[in-house]
Amino acid sequence: MAKFSQYAIKLWDLEGGFVNNPLDKGGATNRGITIATFIDFYGKGTINELRELTFTQFSEITKKKYWDRWMADKINNQSIAEFLVDWLYNSGSWGIKIPQRILQVKEDGLVGEKTISAVNNANGALFFCNLIQAREKFFRDIVVNNPSQKIFLKGWINRNNSFTYKTN
Repeated sequence: MAKFSQYAIKLWDLEGGFVNNPLDKGGATNRGITIATFIDFYGKGTINELRELTFTQFSEITKKKYWDRWMADKINNQSIAEFLVDWLYNSGSWGIKIPQRILQVKEDGLVGEKTISAVNNANGALFFCNLIQAREKFFRDIVVNNPSQKIFLKGWINRNNSFTYKTN
């Protein structure tokens, strides 16, 4: 079964530090945690508090809002779990809906036992390859629909390609 602790360290490094790029639809962000997510999780918060985000806070938010939403503790393969959660982390419910489409289960953005079963019963290497391709297409479609986002495309694709499939 996949382990959150392994992913948390990887995600912390992938996300970098505090940014507040006016072209980023998430607004002020630290380690991928937007100010809106920070406030939603803690019931309050300021940009300065977000700027001082600790690894513990980051882990609490990430596990509760993303890892647990994907029920990733029930996913047999660590690399697939990390990729799926990462897509959700960066793209919201599309990170569930598009994988559900690939798996040919109900595309509702909600992870339940049928989705988890489909993930665990899929050919891991093929499913992972399909995920990589679908996520890159997703990124390219964002840019087609909103050219101002092209500034982020290279980074998105580099991140996508930083994930590799490993058998457990």
